[in-house]
Amino acid sequence: MTKHLVARANLLVFAVLLGILALVGGVTWERLGASREAREWSQHSYRVLAAMKDLAIALRDAETGQRGFLLTGKDDYLTPYNEARDRVGLLQGELQKLTADNPAQQTRLRDLSPVIQHKLEELAQTVHARRENGLDAALRIVNTDAGRAYTKQAEAGLEAMLVEEQVLLDTRLAQNDARAAWVRGLVLGGALLAVLILLVAARLLNQAWSRSHKVEAEQRTLALRLQVSLDSLSQGVAVFGPDRGVTNWNHCFQALLDIPKAMLRPGTPYAAFVEHTAEAGRPALEMEDQIRHGRNVPGEPVVYERVRADEHHLELRRTPMPDGGFVLTVTDMTKRAQAEGVLREAQKMQAIGQLTGGIAHDFNNLLQVILGNLEFVRSKIGDGDARLQTRIERAAWAAQRGATLTGQLLAFARKQPLAPAAIDLAATMPDLVPLLRRTLGEHIEVRYVESAGLWPAMADPAQLESAVLNLALNARDAMPGGGRLTIEIGNKVLDEHYARDHAEVTAGDYAMLAVSDTGHGMTPDVIKRVFEPFFTTKPDGKGTGLGLAMVFGFVKQSGGHVKIYSEPGEGTTVKIYLPRAVGAVTVAGQRSAVPVELPRGNATVLVVEDEPAVREIACAILSDLGYRILEAADGDEALRVFGANAAGIDLLLTDVVLPGKVRGRELSERIVAIRPDVKVLYMSGYTENSIVHHGRLDDGVRLIGKPFKREQLAIKVAEALGHAVPSVAGDGNVVSLRPRNGS
Repeated sequence: MTKHLVARANLLVFAVLLGILALVGGVTWERLGASREAREWSQHSYRVLAAMKDLAIALRDAETGQRGFLLTGKDDYLTPYNEARDRVGLLQGELQKLTADNPAQQTRLRDLSPVIQHKLEELAQTVHARRENGLDAALRIVNTDAGRAYTKQAEAGLEAMLVEEQVLLDTRLAQNDARAAWVRGLVLGGALLAVLILLVAARLLNQAWSRSHKVEAEQRTLALRLQVSLDSLSQGVAVFGPDRGVTNWNHCFQALLDIPKAMLRPGTPYAAFVEHTAEAGRPALEMEDQIRHGRNVPGEPVVYERVRADEHHLELRRTPMPDGGFVLTVTDMTKRAQAEGVLREAQKMQAIGQLTGGIAHDFNNLLQVILGNLEFVRSKIGDGDARLQTRIERAAWAAQRGATLTGQLLAFARKQPLAPAAIDLAATMPDLVPLLRRTLGEHIEVRYVESAGLWPAMADPAQLESAVLNLALNARDAMPGGGRLTIEIGNKVLDEHYARDHAEVTAGDYAMLAVSDTGHGMTPDVIKRVFEPFFTTKPDGKGTGLGLAMVFGFVKQSGGHVKIYSEPGEGTTVKIYLPRAVGAVTVAGQRSAVPVELPRGNATVLVVEDEPAVREIACAILSDLGYRILEAADGDEALRVFGANAAGIDLLLTDVVLPGKVRGRELSERIVAIRPDVKVLYMSGYTENSIVHHGRLDDGVRLIGKPFKREQLAIKVAEALGHAVPSVAGDGNVVSLRPRNGS
């Protein structure tokens, strides 16, 4: 055999070996890929099964939270319900993505989605019914068994999907095992061939290099993902190594601590950040000695708060790492601190409002007895005794002044019945300016500023006029030596940014009315309490402290916003923002009319009032006006009286708040159901939700507020009965601000 033939034989053998090695390597690579793919599909099935089980658990958690709330009525039990409800939607979306490769599972999931939706709606209905109408209403929904049926359908659908996915998982696992066995055989064969072929070492080195390159690329991708994740956080995050040098950070860390960009570079020492963020000798971050020698519980973060000079509240959390470094997390808690402050203020105002509302109710009944008897006596004695008439007028003025104070209490408590309408401020305010000039005196200059294209405002015209008058009187008291009062009206859009800074404000269009003075102004401490009832900076006997409280209550009840700006020595501006009226017919301010003489009648009136003295004076006034009177102390007695005189009663005059089970609204509904032609007039010194909703009288409801005058009762009864009320033009809305001089 020649050398040439040996070389060719060796070359042929080498070529055959290379071919075999290439064949084995190719098949092995293909099997490895198939095995990896089978393993990925198995893991995919595990994720699908886990998502299905989590969905079933979430549904049970939602139902458990709902049951706890139904049984206890406590909102704490709604926390797991709300969390589970939100988790159900997320899990459905996740299952939708995970089963995109399986049409059968997609079909089952589509069939399951409406069942889950119906179940969640049933849970929400029971929660709403429990909150609004009580346990019995919620149980009626539960006892329909609709929720149980939806639960069974959901469980059956999930069980079917679980069985299908489990079968698919078992199949994939079996395929994965078979492929793994195949791969093991091929690897063993390849290893035996590798012993015979020296060149396999080069191939292995090449594979090692490829894997190293791949791992390096994966590490770069992972680092990029980590940085993107950090930058996406709303919290500031910085990682410090064992040497206290910064290694990683995100944009929020720089923004929240106001750190220069040039200062943020790998290796910058922690002490540099401590020094940069310190304010007026008080560091915003922990000192290094505190980190080194402070009391640290292993595995638990150190949490502390700081308030910056610009009133930003920051929560800082230092979490230690095993290598001796730590992660510093900075959270902006300013919004939460503002919301907590607004909540505390609202709770305080609500508590005071409930107290003042209750006081006003009892006081109005007392004032009604006083004022009614005074009016009754004055009508009987005539003009013969001028001195006695003067005494009665002074007592009536004092009672009416007390009624004004209780009205202010109810305004602050947001319990007054409003009659909101679309008001054209451009037509209303000019008519009020002359009245203010006469009321405030010549030493106060009154200016009026109006913008073009004014939007109509939605509010109660009479209450708005009263609010402006209160603000003007406060401004007069702040300018004892004279000054300038400016009334300005215009349009204002309170945007989302403003609403975020003022948690009680709803973003939208508002009509703005501002009252400014050049008085002595107020300090920040006074401004914080200026809307509290009975708080006043005036000397004893010079003010009730209810004027601004009434303005605050009226604006809030009207769905608006009030803001006060003041500086000592510079004056005060109070801005009232009233909701813009859209699609409503505007009304201009008009003075009411006063009757020439009191209307009389001969109808039969059923008077229902639980306070005997109030009932007695109301019956006396109506009897004196010619009406026939029937009376009752509560709803049950009124129904008995009506049953005995059903055909003869023309008008029901009832208090809104009655003792017993039958309240004023229910009493009127029962009587009108029997005789629809019976007219109804409510009287009350303290409204409740039966006739007033969202601060507005229900449509068709007639109400006379306590304490009422003899003339007011006569007019209201005549109007309710449909009788004509003769009148002449007058200035009925203007109330005397001072008693007559004299002892």
